[in-house]
Amino acid sequence: MAGFPTQARVVIIGGGAVGASCLYHLTRSGWTDCVLLEKNELTAGSTWHAAGNVPTFSTSWSVMNMQRYSTELYRDLGAAVAYPMNYHVTGSIRLAHSRERMQEFERASGMGRYQGMDIEILGLDGIRDRYPFLETHGLAGALYDPNDGDIDPAQLTQALAKGARDMGARIERFCPAIGVRRENGDWIVETRKGDIHCEYVVNAAGYYAQRVGEWFRPFGGRRVPMMVMSHQYMLTDEIPELAAWSRENGGKLPLLRDVDSSYYLRQEKHGLNLGPYERDCRAHWVRPEDPMPEDFSFQLYPDDLDRLEWYIEDAMARVPLLGRAGVNKVINGPIPYAPDGLPLIGPMPGVPNAFEACVFTFGIAQAGGAGKVLAEWVTEGMTEWDMWSCDPRRYTGHTDRDYCIAKGMEVYGHEYAMHFPRHEWPAGRDRKLSPVHDRTRALGGVMGVYNGWERANWFAAPGDDLSDEATRTWGRAGPWAPRIRAECEAVRDGVGMLDLPGFSRFKLQGPGADDWLRGLITGALPQIGRVGLAYFADDRGRIVTEMSVTREAEDRLVLVTAAAAQWHDREWLERHMPAECAFTIEDWTDRMSTLIVTGPKSRDLLSGLCDADLTLPWLSFQETGIAGSWVALLRVSFAGELGWELHAENADIPAIHDAVLAAGATPFGMYALNSLRIEKGYRSWKGDLSTDYSLLEGGLERFIRFDKPQDFPGKAALLAERQHGVKKRFVTLIVDAGAADAPYMSTLWHGGEIVGETTSGDWGYRVNASIALGMLRADLAVPGTAVEVEIYGERRRAVVQENRPLWDPDNARMRA
Repeated sequence: MAGFPTQARVVIIGGGAVGASCLYHLTRSGWTDCVLLEKNELTAGSTWHAAGNVPTFSTSWSVMNMQRYSTELYRDLGAAVAYPMNYHVTGSIRLAHSRERMQEFERASGMGRYQGMDIEILGLDGIRDRYPFLETHGLAGALYDPNDGDIDPAQLTQALAKGARDMGARIERFCPAIGVRRENGDWIVETRKGDIHCEYVVNAAGYYAQRVGEWFRPFGGRRVPMMVMSHQYMLTDEIPELAAWSRENGGKLPLLRDVDSSYYLRQEKHGLNLGPYERDCRAHWVRPEDPMPEDFSFQLYPDDLDRLEWYIEDAMARVPLLGRAGVNKVINGPIPYAPDGLPLIGPMPGVPNAFEACVFTFGIAQAGGAGKVLAEWVTEGMTEWDMWSCDPRRYTGHTDRDYCIAKGMEVYGHEYAMHFPRHEWPAGRDRKLSPVHDRTRALGGVMGVYNGWERANWFAAPGDDLSDEATRTWGRAGPWAPRIRAECEAVRDGVGMLDLPGFSRFKLQGPGADDWLRGLITGALPQIGRVGLAYFADDRGRIVTEMSVTREAEDRLVLVTAAAAQWHDREWLERHMPAECAFTIEDWTDRMSTLIVTGPKSRDLLSGLCDADLTLPWLSFQETGIAGSWVALLRVSFAGELGWELHAENADIPAIHDAVLAAGATPFGMYALNSLRIEKGYRSWKGDLSTDYSLLEGGLERFIRFDKPQDFPGKAALLAERQHGVKKRFVTLIVDAGAADAPYMSTLWHGGEIVGETTSGDWGYRVNASIALGMLRADLAVPGTAVEVEIYGERRRAVVQENRPLWDPDNARMRA
């Protein structure tokens, strides 16, 4: 194809496996006018030295979806694009040294079965049957994934590139992008060969993604949250016993992962490939004396085997065959890490028509699924699966350089760690603090992180076990359990106070603001002086987000949403604003904070602190003064009791906090709030509320006004769904749980069939029962129906409840 392309619909910056997959999937979607720019040869970054492992295992539903899709794509890709590929589907064995690890495997196995994968749990005999060279000392069992394997990363990339070219896309090698600019609503990507005008840009620049991201800062962008780790793996000489076994069995050994010791061991031809994730890890390009080079194409770091000594010895004890071979080669190359170890796939925060598909720690395994997801984002503005786990907007302004380095090293050093529900990782803490953070800690607050904000999870008493080890359990029991119960009982019987910094808060005001918002939400706006819930749907009628709306005046409204949703929801609002309008949206998240005061005695307490009219009804709003400070008083309660939210300027929160506490309130934390809200059936964002479900499936029809004149997003899809009927329905379940409550995405069974999934679960201390919220096949969503919930491998009986709150079903306590 002659000539340098000067026009394109999409330009992708970066020619690794992920960039090539994005190009391939865009062209498969019919967007063939796309160009990929690579500064060197394809695969020159992390792809060329990648080990090429392709697991499906994950305890994240969306990441498992993405990796499963990759394995399905890779099986047929070579034939589909007429390009030879070495893809070995060997299966894999993950070893467990503890009962807790086996519980994690049981959970992943259940998720895998839901997605159609036959993932097995193995005993010691089953391990040896599949891996005869392995010693089983110290093991509790294993997980076997038949879909796992390995692929040649270069061949994968070239196959994707060939498929994209064959469909009309362009790839410009040895053509580095050197900058971007905006003209008349379009992007111009600058290269030394010339400029390319395009509608959309994708940053797929791998470990250079942060440098590329800087080009977008003048257009609303931010510093890409990432750092770069050194990852080593070693290849052995040929091992005669392994060669003989392969000839006899006609294949390769399963890929072995000793996740508690933290390494993988894979057959490579007739030798072995050992890749540890060591605690004594190394970050690169983070110090002035070690700057990131302008070009690190096809380069490696010097070997540093000393820091792998323990892992090598442990692997040799596990597979003695390893100790009989010499080291043939050591690969030590850069791998990018985001602060949580997951990639960035989706809209570039704050930047129009720009996307990210970068910072992949497991780029080969995830490339296929990432290309699918990115193409959906670009061409449709939405994705098949809810991809919040990888959405770049999940991070906000707290991810500075030091934070990214600390979290990246922590994640790498605990790559295979179990993520227990009550465990908090220590790196990168205290980034966003409440105005009363020190007071909360002094009261015994055991803190957790919510989009960088420190909040008390529970309040410890003297002598409580606050060790890290105490939190390493999937079970309900722990030092927190009696404290959570006491906090819930204080809210039930008296009055509790929760310090809740970090609510995402947007001020919407100006002529036309109310009419515009009516056309964006599915329901109605509250009257002046009132508060209401508003839901936002995408064009498929799926749940984008939930916000509370306070109507202060005709055209002055305050929108409050989850802490994690700040950049996501702000972008949703701004993206739908008219090009010319008389109203504005301001982000007040960092300006104000909130105290929750709730319980049957909360009216008595507040009446002694302010002169507000505390007889105003549920869902009312008024302004008052407490401790000499202005307070916005909202009569709402996520805890399901009589209560108010107190919103005030940050500087005024300490005095208000002290006054409420001195008046007799009991502090309570986020764990208690979760228990209280689940008893009311209140949904949580990106658990019960996500784009995996429509509003009708989510049981939110009362928040839809089909008869209003505005043609809100998703209206047509919801009307069609209402006519044809939903396939799933939101349900509340009482679970005959054992030691643990149902985690997110626990499989629901009925008659030996998978019939749904949980979206959240917890123990309800007011109703004294284990509760799960979830999505169940519509014909079974009938009160009294018995199903089973798979909780860490155990199927526990659960019963569908009436479509009303378990606690105070008529809301009499809140309306009192």
